[in-house]
Amino acid sequence: MTDVAQGVLGGAGGGEEPSGGAAAAGNFALPSFSKALGNVSAGAINLLKDVDLNVKIELGRTKMLIEDVLKLAEGSVVELDKLAGDPVDVFVNDQLVARGEVLVLNDNFCVRINEIITTAEE
Repeated sequence: MTDVAQGVLGGAGGGEEPSGGAAAAGNFALPSFSKALGNVSAGAINLLKDVDLNVKIELGRTKMLIEDVLKLAEGSVVELDKLAGDPVDVFVNDQLVARGEVLVLNDNFCVRINEIITTAEE
């Protein structure tokens, strides 16, 4: 879980300036995770390091008739409900946890996390 958590949280305060240069202006502050961890010992957190999580990045959605799905072939274009440049959704175990932007790094697609989604319960 640590690798996934670092990948999800890495863009939010991982040493990179947020857009708009807020860090240069001194207005950017890292969130405090001490409240979330409470009195949990380091040994208890280490138990979770090798837990597999299902991570999905959703570029967009569309609705299609079965007839249109059956007509799909190599080279077909499927139009999604999001525009180029819109943030993509990051799901962990089918729970929306973040939004970010798609990047290309060393010929691989990547997602830079721009927003961590918090629930009202937190």
